[in-house]
Amino acid sequence: MRPVVCTLLFLGAASAQFKSTVPLVVAPTTVTDPKGNYIEGLTAEDLILYDNNVPQAIQMDWMPLPISLVVAVQTSANSLPVIDKLGRTGILLTQLLAADAGETATISFSDDVKVHQDFTANPDLVTHSLRMLRREGSNAHMLDAMRQALLMLEQRPHAGRRIVLMIAEKRDRSSDSKLSEIMERVQRLNATVYWLTYSPFLEPFTAKAKTKEDLKPEAERIKKPACPWCPGPDDRPAPYDPGPGGPFYALEELIRLHQPDLSDLFTKTTGGRTLSFLKKNSLEQAIQLVGAEVHRQYLLSFEPKGGEPGQYHAIRVAVKDRPELRIKTREGYWAVQ
Repeated sequence: MRPVVCTLLFLGAASAQFKSTVPLVVAPTTVTDPKGNYIEGLTAEDLILYDNNVPQAIQMDWMPLPISLVVAVQTSANSLPVIDKLGRTGILLTQLLAADAGETATISFSDDVKVHQDFTANPDLVTHSLRMLRREGSNAHMLDAMRQALLMLEQRPHAGRRIVLMIAEKRDRSSDSKLSEIMERVQRLNATVYWLTYSPFLEPFTAKAKTKEDLKPEAERIKKPACPWCPGPDDRPAPYDPGPGGPFYALEELIRLHQPDLSDLFTKTTGGRTLSFLKKNSLEQAIQLVGAEVHRQYLLSFEPKGGEPGQYHAIRVAVKDRPELRIKTREGYWAVQ
């Protein structure tokens, strides 16, 4: 069985008993050559989609669909270096990922989930919402954040694509939402999940030195003196703050390694991708890679033929007479009622 299925079965049979009402299964599919170059220009006749090894009649969307994107950022105690790196990525998210006809919303999560910016095509508003993020709380309610993102996407036009970009660790901390509920929602919406993740142990070592001016709320910061005799920015060094640490923190992190890797579960099940980053340039490169993939995918869809409710169906795609090509798509779906 595939890793995603095995992990879900490990979580318990109830986690796989979804009651979705998906009329179509959408399979975003990426085709590359052995060197990683995207293969474009294929048609539905060039591709074969297998549902449990049975070829399916597929449709392919020819016109680019507008994208509704929700960016969900973890803002817990160990996330400060990541928050600093996100400050100016709004234009990348709106122009490279959501693109001209798309829209972007931003939320954060720690002990609670907060909506910072509703859907907009304005990159300045997205950038401002990211720059206003602040570290708060100690948990990481990832499933609760995913639920909020999906609820927001449910209100968007059905003709568009729905994408969730998580910028977070891989494992949940104390969500109220259940994994089975969120997997059902993400399947019903045919949403795609991308996950940019980082190491909570290594990120503090990438934090830039801060001044006391940096610690002020955005609206109170002094960019430059308003007049020759007015006070300027407070350039005194701020006390070094590495975030949580110590032996108990390290022990808790080791224990959490036994929890399911949500980044792996959601990206493989929905056809997305997990990318790791450490420094700001690697974060920006990860966003660029996601944008490039999203806009070069083939959007395949087919009508599922039923089966036992809750039964997992494995999906794979092949290109006719081109065995050297590499194909990535969602790993599967659960049969509907």
